[in-house]
Amino acid sequence: MSSSDIKLTQEAAYRDWLASVKSRIHAARMNIALSANSELIALYYELGARITERESTAQWGSGFIDAFSKDLRSSFPDVGGFSAKNLRYCRAFFRFYCCPAIWQQAVAKLASDPWAGVEAELGFYIGQTIEQGWSRDVLALQLKSRLYDRAGKAVTNFPRTLPTSQSDLAQQTLKDPYTFDFMAMTAPYNERDVERQLTRHITQFLLELGKGFAFIGRQYHLEVAGNDYYIDLLFYHIILKCYVVVELKNRKFIPEYAGKLNFYLSAVDSLLKRDDDHPTIGLLLCRDKNNIEVEFALRDLNKPMGVSEYTLVETLPDNLKGALPTVEEIEQDLQQLQEGSSE
Repeated sequence: MSSSDIKLTQEAAYRDWLASVKSRIHAARMNIALSANSELIALYYELGARITERESTAQWGSGFIDAFSKDLRSSFPDVGGFSAKNLRYCRAFFRFYCCPAIWQQAVAKLASDPWAGVEAELGFYIGQTIEQGWSRDVLALQLKSRLYDRAGKAVTNFPRTLPTSQSDLAQQTLKDPYTFDFMAMTAPYNERDVERQLTRHITQFLLELGKGFAFIGRQYHLEVAGNDYYIDLLFYHIILKCYVVVELKNRKFIPEYAGKLNFYLSAVDSLLKRDDDHPTIGLLLCRDKNNIEVEFALRDLNKPMGVSEYTLVETLPDNLKGALPTVEEIEQDLQQLQEGSSE
């Protein structure tokens, strides 16, 4: 067979394959009206599967995805998501989620959001998986904790206190809220108890903080003007190239907390920061906050900091567990109430 015949055969094979994909997209668009998100995600997954399969069996060259993107956008000009970049995301999506259990969980989690946000969320999780090197278990954990909804949501003063390039990256580094569901606390407990538990579960804690955090110490000692001060948790961020001071509060945010954190940041900049380090960043973790109040508190502070909430699992003390009715006892009481009201 001559080279021209081979080329014609390959072009015919591609046209047949393209026709089958277009038919699948037409069918998906009909189903999207009934089950929007899960159908769209399933379509992306199938596109990734088909691209992966064709790349392993057909000799269509390195420009295949670009040509495929052009053909799809020409056939479906009113449908987004068929750019060459997004098709490569679909391929990466399939390669990572080809484990059936993880794939089903991803569909269930992502499908619960508004239709228009699915593509952005899909791209976020794929990008984070590749960038941070998540295992399937870690990805499943991040899906469960709704990382997409929390990333970059901390209230900060970064746009005013950091250069633009550093500000944007620092903002995306912080979350709101932080989820510490890997540890259980029994009331009553204070900030030191939370600190101890976080450092005992340092692997899970660092995973929740995100890529780049290196733990330096708990109750880190600083001496200023002959007085002793202790930072709750001190980290160094190897990507941002700066120290990160974390202060924990087991109560709602009040403005005074920001002033104390500002003092700690000044101390770290003076005592620990090297010439090639970026300014130290502060993160204040509280159980609750009012965003407007936080914005007022941070407005005139000159050190970069953010404020976020955190959640954890709380358990009842042993001496109270026996005092509470069981599910069976509650059901029995309800049944007696219903029988009494019907008489």
